Formats: sequence, C-alpha cells, structure tokens
Amino acid sequence: MPFLRVEQGSCPGQLLEVAGERVVIGRHPGCEIVLDNAAVSRQHAQISESHGSYFLEDLRSRNRTFLNGRPIEGTAELQDGDAIEFCDLSFRFYVNQPPAEGIRPSIGSTADRQNAMRTPALPFDATVAANDEDDKGKATAPLIESGSSILSTVPLNEASSLLLAVKPEQKLRAVLDIGRSLGHALELGDVLEKTLDGLFRVFPQADHGFVLLKEGEKSKLTVRAAKSRKASEAAPEVSMTVVRRAMKTGEAILSADVTGDSRFAGSDSIATMSLRSVMCVPLFSQGEEPFGVVQLDCDDASRPFTKDDLDVLASVAGQIGLAVENARLHTELVAQRDIQRELDFAMQVQLGFLPSHPPDVPGYEFFDHYEAAQRVGGDYFDYVELADGRIAVTVGDVAGKGVPAALLMARLFSSARYQLLTRPTPGEALGSLNSEIARTALGHRFITCLFAVLDPKSHTVTVANAGHMAPLIRSADGSVSALGQKDSGMPIGIARDQAFSEVSMPLQPGDLLLMYTDGVTEAMDVENDLYGRERLIRLMSNGPQPIRECIEAIVSDVAKFGGDLPQRDDICLVGFRRLPLQA
Repeated sequence: MPFLRVEQGSCPGQLLEVAGERVVIGRHPGCEIVLDNAAVSRQHAQISESHGSYFLEDLRSRNRTFLNGRPIEGTAELQDGDAIEFCDLSFRFYVNQPPAEGIRPSIGSTADRQNAMRTPALPFDATVAANDEDDKGKATAPLIESGSSILSTVPLNEASSLLLAVKPEQKLRAVLDIGRSLGHALELGDVLEKTLDGLFRVFPQADHGFVLLKEGEKSKLTVRAAKSRKASEAAPEVSMTVVRRAMKTGEAILSADVTGDSRFAGSDSIATMSLRSVMCVPLFSQGEEPFGVVQLDCDDASRPFTKDDLDVLASVAGQIGLAVENARLHTELVAQRDIQRELDFAMQVQLGFLPSHPPDVPGYEFFDHYEAAQRVGGDYFDYVELADGRIAVTVGDVAGKGVPAALLMARLFSSARYQLLTRPTPGEALGSLNSEIARTALGHRFITCLFAVLDPKSHTVTVANAGHMAPLIRSADGSVSALGQKDSGMPIGIARDQAFSEVSMPLQPGDLLLMYTDGVTEAMDVENDLYGRERLIRLMSNGPQPIRECIEAIVSDVAKFGGDLPQRDDICLVGFRRLPLQA
C-alpha cells in the first residue's frame, strides 16, 4: 500500500494512505486527499495505479504540480522516495509504509470496495388485506386491521431506564445475541434477517415476526422482512391497529389475546386471525421519530408473551433501530461512492477532450485555464489548426453545469471542430454549427460560442460570435477594448437559419487577445457582489504582459475575490499574444 508523507505543511511527518486505483488531490471537499490551501486547485492532481505501477498526473492546475523539483506535463511515473510539491506543500511518495508515528487512513478504502447493495426479495409474496377506510386500496403487505388486549406498554423514549433487574440474564442474553449478530451486518436485508433470527432464538414461543419500515416519499409503512417458525406457513398477519398505536405513542405494546379484546370487536378481520399474543415495538431514529416497528406474535394461547418479554424486546429495540439506520446510511454512502466514481471517470473523459498543450506558432504565445465548478462542467475551449496555417481558437459555454452540460459540451467540441475544418470562414462555420445544433432537442438549454481565427502570416484575427462575451484586446500601451461587441448574434440552438457576421482587426506587436466565460465575471464575494467585467479590464490593463502571467493573475484575483465561498460556475480563460519585435 503506497503512502504520501507530509514533508512541508501543517502536519510534517503525517502519513496519508493512497488507497484505491485513483486518488484525487485538491482543495475540493470531494477529493480523496483534501489540501486546505487557497493556491491549490479544486482538483489539482491525481495518483493512479496501473499493473503495479503508480503515476502522478496534473489535472490542469493553475499552479502546476512538481515532481522532484520539475513541473510535470501530463502523466509521470512515480518511484519510491519521489518528492511531490503542490504550491508550498511538499510530500514524499513511498511504495510501502515508511516508519512513522501514526497513519491517517484516506477516505474509505474499505467502504469504497464494498459492492453496491440491494435488499433481497421477501421469502413470500407480500399482499395486504386492509380494513380501515384510510387503508383501502393502499395495502402493500399482509396487514390485517384488528384489536388486542393491551396488557402493558413501555414508553421507549425512556428506554434507557428499563427495568434491568427483571430477569437480567435474559436481558443480557438478548442484548449480546442480537448485538453480536448485527455487529458486522451492513446491508439492510442482512440486518433485518439477522434481527428476526436473533429474536426467534430469544423468544422460542414466537411463531411469526416481521419488520415494518417507512419508505417512499409518503413514508408508507411496508413489510421489509418477515419470518415464520414453519417455512411452509403463509405470511404472518399484522395488526395495523397495534402498529399505528405503537408508532403514534412511541410505546412498546404487549397484547395478550387479539381475538378477545372487546374494544376491537367491530373489526371484521379479527375473526380471521389465528394469532393470539403480540408484542410490537417501534424503532427510533436518532431524531427521536419512529421509522418502523418490529413485531412478534404466537398462535398458542397457553404460551403468551409476558411483561418481562416486552421489557427484553424493548431493550434490544435500540440496537435494532441503530443497525437499520446504519444499514440505510451505508447503502446511501455506497450509492454516492458509485456516483462519485462515475463522475471521476466523466471528468477524465472531459479533460481528454480539452487540448493538452497550446499551439506552437512563431511570434505568438498561447495559454489557457479551465476549472469546472463540479467534477464535470459545461465550459469548453479548443485550438484547431487549419490547413492554410491559420489557428482557430474556440470558447463555448453550455447553460447550466454538471453532467447534462458536460454531455452537450462533448457534442459541441466535435461539431465545432468539424465545421471549422470544412468551412472557409469562422462566420460560415458558426452558422453551420448553429443549424446542426438547432435540429436537435436541447430542451431549454442554449449555448454561447465564440470563434477567433488567427492568421499569423498577416497578423490579423477574425471573430464570429454567438451570444458570448466579446473577446478583450489589450494593446501594447495597456488600453483594453472589446472586439466585435455589437456584432454578436444570438446563442446557438435558438434560430436555425441564423447567419453570423465577422469582425477582423490587425494585431500589433505586444497586442493580447483574451476569451473567457461568465464564471470569471459572475464570481461573487461574501456580499453577493459580482467580480464584473470592469474589474477584469482594470486587471488586464495593469497586469503582466505575458499571456500566461496575465491569465494566472486573473485566476488568482477571482479566487481571492470569492474568498472561502464555493465556486459557483465553470471558469475558462484562453488567449494569445503577439510577441514584441526583437530590438
């Protein structure tokens, strides 16, 4: 098992376990290793395992990832003892655990490797016979309305003060037996099955048992597990009168004879029931609200349950409720882990669409920055080298974020590239792209898109715009203006036959062009104030001259402006600069 040892940071000497095939490192709380440092990107880097070897990959972080003092490009294989740096944090990689005072395990590992769980079907076909008017047509299990002679009740909100002096050896046996059987059960079906098995061992007179749990948006009580002493017997009959009283009052209820209680003589179903003595105990969540019941009954009137039996069942109800609650939480956790793994894979696929490095054009320098608000995003950019030597730079923004926006981004990426390679001008390429996208059903989503084609021979740039923010041009003297702001068309996908105009301008030595998405200008601070375009223009005007340093300064300023607030939208910046003439 590989480890990272903190060399420089808040806890020098601490060991971090690198568990699983892929460990993401970054500032986002969803990362496997979270680094609380503003200079670290949300998903900064990752360590992955393949056929026994380990690899370090930079995830397009703004401050880069360093291996043994050198910035990595793409993926680099890790060796035992390698030094890794993220901003001012440094670690050392070990293939096996080095000597240390303590180890903090990474998130999960054991839970991560659990298979997704499902509750098995009940061992019988569950049907319902409901007799109260509020239950007609709503039955989901063999629930028969009936009355009972209620001999005793126990207020379970005071379960901690149950009579421990009554047959303590029986109480101890119940607690230990059921507690031991539930100790390692995490899947809900296993928990319920082990619960009923344990209760049947503790109460030999029990003929039937079941567990009812609230489920669904309407929190309807449903039979989730049932057990009969004789496997050939039909499903046990359930007294909903007793169940509802237990749920309403929070009391554990003991019925001596459900067929002899005069208070429920009007129930038509009583005569059809074969059960005699019943114990029904509500199950509580941590919020003190009952979420279900466990009930036992017997058919032999000569062996009824006693008050001592009720005390025992009430005593172990807390363990049962906690085990069921833990099983539910574990099921949710595993489902979330599965979704997270799928999102991690989607992020890798999406990053694979984006260019791995900017183009190499004599006399020009390029740079870009991309950071999704979630694991995947709807912003997009690309560099397309055209056949005549021109370079097309594209930026797009799909309305929304997350997986739906990422899927549309993938579609936009391939279609935009095809249109630019087959159409002579950026305006025609944008028009054909719009016609193609408009023929598909995007619902209420729309896409803003910007094409900028650089001709490095004539030093001119031509822009076609579909509802996107106009690119900003910074001249060598520091003045900043928007290119083609009045020539923008509507976003893609709105009007199928829309034509897009073009605007061109020459680039002088030192001129810089910046394209960006609204995740920059619409970033908010704690006062809900927007970062805004004017702030961006001021920073560009007074900022560094090289394109890389200029974009990095913008990213840093936006992060500082937002403080500790989570990133609200995807951020994408891409630009190029004509280099000054050599003196």
